[in-house]
Amino acid sequence: MITTRAGINNTFVESRQFFGRRVIYSSESEITRENVVEVLKKAMSVHLINSSEIDYLYRYYRGNQPILQRVKQVRPEINNKIVENHALEIVDFKKGYVFGEPIQYVRRGESEEISEKITQLNEYMFAEDKAAKDSELAEWFYIAGTGYRMILPDTHFNEEIDESPFEIDVLDPRYTFVVYNNGFGKKPLMGVKFIKTIEGNYIYSVYTPTTYLELEGWEIVKEQPHVLGDIPIIEYPANNNRLGSFEVVLGLLDALNNVASNRMDGIEQFIQSFMKFVNCDIDEEDFMALKELGAIKIKGEPGNPADVAIVSQELNQTQTQVTKDDIYQMILIICGMPDRNGANRTTGDTGQAVILRDGWSAAESRARDNELIFKRSEKQFLKLALRIARDYSGLDLKLSEIDIKFTRNRTDNLLVKTQGMQNQLEAGIHPQIAIANSGLYSDPEQVYLDSLPYLKKWLSAKATATPGNNKPNDAESKLEGDAID
Repeated sequence: MITTRAGINNTFVESRQFFGRRVIYSSESEITRENVVEVLKKAMSVHLINSSEIDYLYRYYRGNQPILQRVKQVRPEINNKIVENHALEIVDFKKGYVFGEPIQYVRRGESEEISEKITQLNEYMFAEDKAAKDSELAEWFYIAGTGYRMILPDTHFNEEIDESPFEIDVLDPRYTFVVYNNGFGKKPLMGVKFIKTIEGNYIYSVYTPTTYLELEGWEIVKEQPHVLGDIPIIEYPANNNRLGSFEVVLGLLDALNNVASNRMDGIEQFIQSFMKFVNCDIDEEDFMALKELGAIKIKGEPGNPADVAIVSQELNQTQTQVTKDDIYQMILIICGMPDRNGANRTTGDTGQAVILRDGWSAAESRARDNELIFKRSEKQFLKLALRIARDYSGLDLKLSEIDIKFTRNRTDNLLVKTQGMQNQLEAGIHPQIAIANSGLYSDPEQVYLDSLPYLKKWLSAKATATPGNNKPNDAESKLEGDAID
């Protein structure tokens, strides 16, 4: 963490800079009753630093930014404190762009039986409002660089009454952490969530793959085994460095607030300019009369002419706007945000040129990167969800049979994409490959399987071609036979 004090026009604002959250490691291979206190003490010393930074970023996101503590030494009575909350803009855009539509679980195989089971799993997730909780989780890891989800069995589950055998919760990362082994694989050793009592004592809930331990202070007050076989607290990092979405531009965001505040000060100081009296002797009573009447009579002397004028120097608004636009543009570029001024440009660009010029391609590439990291944690979550569903409701489904799909608007350049897919089909490319490469669908495999009855034309061409190494699956063989007959 770096703390600096930047001075602009005798204005001093404290600006903090962070470099991501620290991952908590331990050399222990297993957490037991004997070593949990020692490991927990070391982990807390690291987590408290992370917690302090997360709290700062969370308050920053809500609008509590350093400009509100601004101190102005020259004319302190004119001290505007303008917060342009672009941190909220960045987080809300990324959250809406990636998680605006519910995440869907789809089949990876071709069995209709698997489809029915996955449909049941999606119903469980719907019953637990997982889409809303995904959005809440995304808000945390875009703010803090990391987030945490917890899943536990519904101990009172009844298939006739309850709609889901498990319960899902999003945890506050200021009071949650996971400790990893520093050996090969970096496997999680324990998940911890804690609260601080009014008396200032900490109560810790510690989960290992086999045991739940509860500590008050550094004393174990409860210990019981569980049958989950894994840690029910799963960390969802935003990236490998656990950097929040606006964390890398904190300095620029503070500078933008300073520019906006000083700009308002400049306008107000111009309106409330001092009056200058040259070779005039005026008392307070005469000055108040001047303010009331708006005019004054003065008398000069030979060789000493009298004069009354306003001391003013107007801020150059054009240059200030150029500075402000440059800072904002740099924030958008660094954060992978689309350019909001693109619609105001008068150019002949269309289609993909507009997407590339206005930064939407950068936003999409960042979103795909977020998806990959999210899926890694989501698979850990699904392992536990599937185990609980199997034990409590008999839903027999393997993780390898499920694919995780994000849904976003794929209709940009719709004509170009559909023409590209048609050209591939006419050139003899397998329909499955053509659909996947068109970029039209978030789940091309499912689209292909659902469209098999309508792909007879292209599959019949495949059947009459020279046989290759790739053998058609059962569904394709049946359709090809029907098409040839």
